Amino acid sequence: MDSTHTYVAIMAGGVGSRFWPASRVSRPKQFLNISGSGKSLIRETFERFLSLVPASNIFIVTNGIYKALVKEHLPEISDNQILCEPSRNNTGPCVAYTAFKLHALDPDANFIIAPSDSLIKKEAVFLDAIREALRYAASHNALLTLGIQPTRPDTGYGYIHFDTNATEGVHKVRQFTEKPPLEKAKEFVASGEYLWNAGIFIWRAASILEAFKTYQPEIYEILSGGNAFYNGPEEQRFIDEHYPKTPSVSVDYAIMEHATNIYTLPADIGWSDLGTWASLHAESEKDNRQNVVQGGNMILEDTENCLLRTPEGKLVVIKGLKDFIVVDESDVLLIYPKSSEQEIKAITQQIEKESGDQFL
Repeated sequence: MDSTHTYVAIMAGGVGSRFWPASRVSRPKQFLNISGSGKSLIRETFERFLSLVPASNIFIVTNGIYKALVKEHLPEISDNQILCEPSRNNTGPCVAYTAFKLHALDPDANFIIAPSDSLIKKEAVFLDAIREALRYAASHNALLTLGIQPTRPDTGYGYIHFDTNATEGVHKVRQFTEKPPLEKAKEFVASGEYLWNAGIFIWRAASILEAFKTYQPEIYEILSGGNAFYNGPEEQRFIDEHYPKTPSVSVDYAIMEHATNIYTLPADIGWSDLGTWASLHAESEKDNRQNVVQGGNMILEDTENCLLRTPEGKLVVIKGLKDFIVVDESDVLLIYPKSSEQEIKAITQQIEKESGDQFL
């Protein structure tokens, strides 16, 4: 692997509304110590990739309103390493913008683009898999995704159907399936021919740009107009004017469901997307009653299988609570059944209608 042409792009523009009330529009979950490690998720992700490339080769793609937060959490990076989106247009335009910018910087750029909020317990295995994928992408016209070995029939993840024959450890992808029903997910896991889609992609900038030109010509045409400006003083002006014109579409739907040169590298890396409070509960260290406790001084009686997050120094007394999420953020207290947590995102929309953005 030639590290001189290797780059990392970390996507960090989301609001993380399923982690409300801890995650707010002004400081979303990627800037919070969600995992209890003492570091924000974006800081953990950045440090993970420092084992692959120097800080100068790591770029952050975020919404413009979070530029100051990115610099606060990652003081090592320069302004040119922060790609500021003026609008939320999903991951398709985000990936295209990143590819155009890196290709303008280095026509031989080979890069990883990954979310800022993944939990990866087996970091050494993860980095080995990434290196293997980078080597393959550098010498092939291939769009790679890191495929996660499924541990259960989860209906909240996308699935990758792959060809069991491998070349250099890499498998051809047959089909992507988004969030299947439970019976279908059980079939997928039992077959041994499916992986979870973690949204971690590896490709050369030239390869993914060719895919955009072929399958998403509108996005390609709009953002290719910035080739004279990328990595220069006029880049942000161009992006502010033209990026909002791009269609809002995920890279999975825009490219991965259409291109014929899609490959996957299976990896067992202890991955979770930390998308919800229940996923945090599932992946975190628990007490002998299966509670995850973050923050305050807690006295718990007959309380089990709960996630409890309260301010440091606060005394909390709870009795008779089972399978609940309790999150105390001083101005907002959430007490909600863990089994109904998918409703939390909709609740934030209801709150916005009734109270504006005061609590969001």
